[in-house]
Amino acid sequence: MKRRVFIAAALPAALSACGADNIWASDEAVRAARFVSNEPPSITLFTVISIPGGRGGHTALMINGSQRVIYDPAGSWNHPRIPERHDVLYGITDNFKNFYIDYHARETYWVAEDTVPVTREVADIAIRRVEANGAANKSFCAVETGTALRGVPGFENAPTGFSPIRMREWFLTLPGVTSKRHRDGDPANNHNVLIRQKDGTMTGYPRT
Repeated sequence: MKRRVFIAAALPAALSACGADNIWASDEAVRAARFVSNEPPSITLFTVISIPGGRGGHTALMINGSQRVIYDPAGSWNHPRIPERHDVLYGITDNFKNFYIDYHARETYWVAEDTVPVTREVADIAIRRVEANGAANKSFCAVETGTALRGVPGFENAPTGFSPIRMREWFLTLPGVTSKRHRDGDPANNHNVLIRQKDGTMTGYPRT
């Protein structure tokens, strides 16, 4: 994949190597970052899957309601323009969605993007659930994703085990789910990089 400009970032080396944190962005930062997508309301499950072997490396949610956020429990992706509160990332524009996916996709992992359409009300319930769930401990991404979803109408039967693959298998049984696969030939260590142009302007790139 053609890249923009990279800067090194001191991030954990393993997808699951991150524990609970106390990151709490200010109200001003969260308000300023707020992004409202023109796409229909939805809940998306991201699953990072190993190549080869098909083992689950990480689980996260993207919720598109009155705003679009990513719930990244025990996740390691960050960016100086994305405020975070206890694993909830705000201001997820299309560019930042692509950067998030690209951070995880590499020669040793691919990313499944599975999306279920919901009402705006349900999406906003999901946002409130992940906001209230708190920061996840290391390796608890699937556990906390399931815990948050169980309080959302239509998602009450979400599993709460440690397996991202089991979470995805259940999610794929939901009505109306659509799926995309994101693969990338970047080196296995590209998750130690943040993508940013020299002038700070975020410019996206097309994905298939």
